Amino acid sequence: MGVKKLSVSLLKYTPSPEEAIAMGAKLCYSPAGLEELKRGIEARAQDSFLERLLDSGHLSPIEHASFTFGIEGVSRSLLAQITRHRIASFSVKSQRYVSEVSAQNEDGVFGYIVPPRIEALGPGAVLVFKEQMKQVQEWYDFWVDKLGEHGASTYEDARFVLPNAAETKMLVTMNARELLHFFSLRCCSRAQWEIRALAIEMLRLVKQVAPVIFRDAGPGCVKGPCPEGKMSCGKIGEVREQFKKL
Repeated sequence: MGVKKLSVSLLKYTPSPEEAIAMGAKLCYSPAGLEELKRGIEARAQDSFLERLLDSGHLSPIEHASFTFGIEGVSRSLLAQITRHRIASFSVKSQRYVSEVSAQNEDGVFGYIVPPRIEALGPGAVLVFKEQMKQVQEWYDFWVDKLGEHGASTYEDARFVLPNAAETKMLVTMNARELLHFFSLRCCSRAQWEIRALAIEMLRLVKQVAPVIFRDAGPGCVKGPCPEGKMSCGKIGEVREQFKKL
């Protein structure tokens, strides 16, 4: 496996997500039945209504739209961060049931992520990092051999020598409201580089299917003042332009 790179896909999402949100919001204030509401919503664009909804801060209706992402090429370090977002569902590749034995990997080494700052040091530094990963693979294989090939009961202990750099794969589902919160924190330039790259790619994908809901999504400074105070990056203009073009 060796070096892995981030890959994100939008696997599933609520059909016509913005219509579902509009229906949920209008139901709160309309005497009409559901079928009548549905026909009215489908008959005309809901952009201006949804914009007013978002501007008013009435966000509970946007929880009716959910999005499921397939994520590969991320580290176990990222896993520890993203699972702090608790209004979400996660299915993650198990290091207990999925072996990282070298013989089962294409190039004899488990998948891993190389941090950009190490890459920036040049080929020599990357080579040192790769050699360190090969050493970890040897340690892992050593313990699998010592513990005996007994499946999960072996891998669950051998995995203790694997690093945070080890790659994992996951499915993540969040509703639109949680995504807005996730983006406000993780698209910020102060977020850790890996989860920031993931959040930006997730935002790019959902903007394609729900552009009105996610029109101002991104770090807090996209729509208002920077929430970081003295810790601000001082580049609010550049950040706004970046997310406007996303």
